[in-house]
Amino acid sequence: PTGTMVACGGLDNKVTVYPLSFDEDVTQKKKAVGTHTSYMSCCTFPYSDQQILTGSGDSTCALWDVESGMMLQSFHGHQGDVMALDLAPSETGNTFVSGGCDKMALIWDMRTGQCVQTFEGHESDINTVKFYPSGDAIATGSDDATCRLFDLRADREIAVYTKESIIFGVNSVDFSVRGRLLFAGYNDY
Repeated sequence: PTGTMVACGGLDNKVTVYPLSFDEDVTQKKKAVGTHTSYMSCCTFPYSDQQILTGSGDSTCALWDVESGMMLQSFHGHQGDVMALDLAPSETGNTFVSGGCDKMALIWDMRTGQCVQTFEGHESDINTVKFYPSGDAIATGSDDATCRLFDLRADREIAVYTKESIIFGVNSVDFSVRGRLLFAGYNDY
């Protein structure tokens, strides 16, 4: 959020934070913040540099304190690898969405660690999730070559986006600024 650090994770099961500085050797200042029991698939800073939210192949998400490296909250509910997460579009929001290889998108309360909503419908792994700009809906993209739109208030799927000529998995989705358009990126090498 402040643009002073970057976080990354990978097959070493760790999330590592690096300072963004041209004045010093950043590898000397890197900090391992948290460790999962399987690979790290995604991470993001939730509204400040003090915490980091991670998703992993161990079927969990976790909220970490960057300074101490302590896990503040764990999120258990997926039955497969967590592949993507996105924060609700509010600086005071305490919710996020995760998508996984169990074909489900889960909405979480970061304060309690509880899953508050579950969305199903895909026929394969969910690779990407994104909140609608207002926070009232989510989009998902899957290896089944579809994007789906789910309404959080109605607690149901409201649209499926597919095209017969596209047979590749969806690996990224995003909304236009006003939410009128949904963009999707596919694995069509």
